[in-house]
Amino acid sequence: MGTSHLGGADGDYAPTVLMPGDPLRAQYIAESYLDDVRQVNAIRNMLGFTGTYNGHPVSVQGSGMGVPSIQIYSTELIKDYGVERIIRVGSCGALQDHMNLGDLVIGLAAGTDSIVNRRRFGGRDFPAVGSWELISAVVNDAAGRDFATHVGSIFTSDFFYEPEGSDTFALLERYGFLAVEMEAAGLYGVAAEYGAQALTVATVSDQIKRGEAMSPEDRQSSFDNMITLVLGALFG
Repeated sequence: MGTSHLGGADGDYAPTVLMPGDPLRAQYIAESYLDDVRQVNAIRNMLGFTGTYNGHPVSVQGSGMGVPSIQIYSTELIKDYGVERIIRVGSCGALQDHMNLGDLVIGLAAGTDSIVNRRRFGGRDFPAVGSWELISAVVNDAAGRDFATHVGSIFTSDFFYEPEGSDTFALLERYGFLAVEMEAAGLYGVAAEYGAQALTVATVSDQIKRGEAMSPEDRQSSFDNMITLVLGALFG
């Protein structure tokens, strides 16, 4: 079988896929959390793996950075491999004062400065929202854990480095956005187009207002909280 970007055979991907941006992070998740792991993709070094968690089949596939990249991989996973649920697991920058490094953000909805969903929706405004089934499962599981979790709107930006003089962050804060990242709105649009479920859960790696950033060690431990939450909510 295979596609332009995924080399797996028919049946190589599970119905549920966790999708970090970094392919090496995909390898780490698969090797640390899944049993009976096998690699199913290495095209362009965008690594993908399939295994089991508590007896349930689960895949982990890197997406790369930005809306165009996650659209490619999520589209091919859903259309060509029959994937039913994609959960983006990544990092984000917090926009609100009450949020701290290491907190988790569940992306109820995603605004964006990208035009892809407007193109997808015939020039109309598109409400990029996560799947309620996935949101409710993760929120309910988070209630029993001892790390801070926030649920609300996030913003998907085409810019990693905001243009000089931009007031984007102040505007987003005023409108109640929790965090900024680079993929969620694109993923939600693809899922809506093809009838799949999608959610973004992200770890706060940067506190934008306070100019704080995680150390590499803190990123690792906080990332583990996020994966534990998602897998526990879906397959615990």
